[in-house]
Amino acid sequence: MDIKPIVLCFPIANRRISYDFYHITFGFNPIGDTAEDGIPEPLQFVINPGLRLMLIPTDGFSWVIGNNKVASPGISECILSIEVESNLEVDEIIQRALKAGANIISEPSKQEWGYTGMFSDPDGHAWEVTAI
Repeated sequence: MDIKPIVLCFPIANRRISYDFYHITFGFNPIGDTAEDGIPEPLQFVINPGLRLMLIPTDGFSWVIGNNKVASPGISECILSIEVESNLEVDEIIQRALKAGANIISEPSKQEWGYTGMFSDPDGHAWEVTAI
């Protein structure tokens, strides 16, 4: 089986806020054709060759998932974890996320598994940044 990139989809409240957050925090650049609001539709970022992140307005997300319910903001059913090269890079990403509107879940600190910090994006999706 030839698996194409996996696309992780999140519900979002505001396309502009989410676009700015992910572009500022991680430097992700969107792919696709630009819509009337100046942001590609669908709003999708290439994380690496095997993974993409698609951000879908909540109303559209509700339509996509059918009879399932969209989790309320602040309810995390998964944690996205990204591994970086150094403790300094963890600190830098956490600071950029904070400036872009993140809520800090845990300040960067040394743990048994490495140096790590966590934040949530403006829609409450949890991210962990770790240097091992």
